[in-house]
Amino acid sequence: MSNTPLEASFTAADGKPLELSPSKNTDREEGISSEVTDPSYDAVQKSLVRKLDVTLMPMVFILYLFNYLDRNNIAQAKLDSLEKDLGLSGNDYSTALAILNVGYMLMQIPSNMILTRVRPSIYIPSWVLLWSVVSSATAACTSFTHLIVIRFFLGICEAPFFPGVFFLLSCWYTKKELALRYAVLYSGLVLATAVSGLLAAGIFAGLGGAAGLEGWRWLFILEGAATFLLGLVAFVMLPDFPATQSQNWLFTAEEKEVAVTRMARDAVSEEEHDQSVLHGLRLAVTDIKVWAFALLLLSNQSAYGFNYFYPAIVRGFNLGSRTITLVCTAPPYLLGALISYFIAWHSDRKAERGWHISVAILFAIAGFIISAATINIPARYAASFLYICGCFGANAALYSWAASSVGQTPTKKACATAIINVTGQLGTIWSPYFFDSNDEPRYTRAMVLLLAFAVLEICVCFLLKFILGRANKKIIAEYESTGRVPTLFTL
Repeated sequence: MSNTPLEASFTAADGKPLELSPSKNTDREEGISSEVTDPSYDAVQKSLVRKLDVTLMPMVFILYLFNYLDRNNIAQAKLDSLEKDLGLSGNDYSTALAILNVGYMLMQIPSNMILTRVRPSIYIPSWVLLWSVVSSATAACTSFTHLIVIRFFLGICEAPFFPGVFFLLSCWYTKKELALRYAVLYSGLVLATAVSGLLAAGIFAGLGGAAGLEGWRWLFILEGAATFLLGLVAFVMLPDFPATQSQNWLFTAEEKEVAVTRMARDAVSEEEHDQSVLHGLRLAVTDIKVWAFALLLLSNQSAYGFNYFYPAIVRGFNLGSRTITLVCTAPPYLLGALISYFIAWHSDRKAERGWHISVAILFAIAGFIISAATINIPARYAASFLYICGCFGANAALYSWAASSVGQTPTKKACATAIINVTGQLGTIWSPYFFDSNDEPRYTRAMVLLLAFAVLEICVCFLLKFILGRANKKIIAEYESTGRVPTLFTL
């Protein structure tokens, strides 16, 4: 993609040609102009972003909520009779969690490579339909072997969604807009974790034994069916890429032109040229920034390995019945969603990522230390608010930072974001094994390991600030002779 601003020609209401050009650079915030010199361009851009916010964002939010519900409902099924009905013992449950992420990792990179050459409005919803069917099929499992096979294929079918949407959003929103939008997207995961316990409590109480099926089987059937219906809606609501003319039915010709123009201007001023998908993959693999962000996400994913076990952690507090336990899992995640919005908004406003992530993770570290150091139940429940809000609060800024830093061409960005997500999934493969059933309910070893990865996450943040800061100095030096203001990496 060219870094040269594009000129867009429009027609005014009186029928006369209207020339719109992007804003002149008179100030620098993340290398993007903050002063708009053409009111017409600004008006079209605001209209574009507003339409994206009321169509694209709600759609991907609700899809990601169900993406995570269908992946994480096994945690609630564990509190019903899943383990007994399938004869699970020892580390069987942890293996069922880990195997999904193996399938998830295998599919992400090839899926994002394919996505750059197809229509997202068809490709992404098709995978939504597939994973909904596979998730519902979990209800038919009668053995550990069945569960492992289903979970593996569920990982394959769910894999294209998050990196695909992650890439799609980065093609429509600029760097200074992304963190808040990623917070909206990622809050789908947080809210899914919060409401999953409430949904499970209602389904177990109301449908357990209905038609001869256990409550956990109804959980998989109903949530999978809801996802299928949403997948059908997504065929209509999701747009394609800005430069394509297909399935951008909501946008005017002027808005499409501005969408292309502003993304060209937003690309960091590095000389990279889009060629084949394999060329984009080579650019991504050889970029140290990609691997630094991959390590950052790996440490982040490892640090919130508590997620699948949080219902079991709360059960260990002995707060009451199964229903009370499930209800008590919700408040930390609801607060975590609010914290995530605030951190994303503030990091966008300040055009800064590393410190925002690090401060959030410091709260998580405090929570892990308290959980490992005490057996006091109120203290441990309060500590869970700290590590849940800290870990999830950092995610939107983290993903936004990565998306805006690792690709100045569409194919490189698609491959790079997939590599980062795949590497991060390693954390979700090994972190379930931190939680030994013999260590329940305190899980001291797990808390210490989660603490270690949280510390690593902060260290990698400062490493990235150093790498990107050095890259910015190089870009500035190259542009000094031209008199132009370059677009820089966000720190």
